[in-house]
Amino acid sequence: MTDGWFMGPPWQLDWTLKAQATRDALPEHVRKTVDAARAELVTAKDPHFRGIDADSDLPAGMRVQPARSDLPEGSRIFHFDHGHGWLRYTFVPRTEEPQIIVEEVFWQ
Repeated sequence: MTDGWFMGPPWQLDWTLKAQATRDALPEHVRKTVDAARAELVTAKDPHFRGIDADSDLPAGMRVQPARSDLPEGSRIFHFDHGHGWLRYTFVPRTEEPQIIVEEVFWQ
């Protein structure tokens, strides 16, 4: 066990049906950007990106912030494509099979 986690990256990632349908309907170049954001998320040491500048290792144009500042362990918003799109996700840190659930995808 390291850093309080029983398991580490790569994390399991699942999509809600609505989020998957939205992702699949995006243009191909945007889907590739979403896939790059997904790859960063599943390989992150801490999917909550806790701490100041915790997301500083992400590529340019990507950042993570809490969906609500009063729920620090709640949903996160993963911005990609320099703010043109985002994924809203929840990380479930179970002892067995911790996973990330993408609840919503948006791109404009």
